[in-house]
Amino acid sequence: MTPELTVLTLAAILQIVQFALYAVPANKELGMGYTMSARDTAPTRQISEQTARLGRAFDNHFQGLILFTIAVGVIEMSGQNSGFTALCAWVYLAARTAYIPAYAKGLSPARSYIWFAGLLATFFMLLAALI
Repeated sequence: MTPELTVLTLAAILQIVQFALYAVPANKELGMGYTMSARDTAPTRQISEQTARLGRAFDNHFQGLILFTIAVGVIEMSGQNSGFTALCAWVYLAARTAYIPAYAKGLSPARSYIWFAGLLATFFMLLAALI
């Protein structure tokens, strides 16, 4: 497996880990009666600020993961894997991993810089495919 595909697999696993990081406290705070329901009504209790942030970080990774998956797919299908694209992939994963605690703890503006590093790594992968 190429480094880019390895990182894509790890990024997907990270998304599952993020789900657990969000779902466990959300279930404790809202109660399983609500979280297992159809959620047709608003919850009777609020989740904590940190749990809400973990949920937003989880959702945000879906957005980044879509672009990163496209970048990996383009690199793989065009056979343009290189040390540079592998480095970009690892930077993406490192940034997405660092983003979770940065967002959960409300580290601003650091979390925005971390997010941007992941986006920039994805952009450079796409750019490398065009060059």
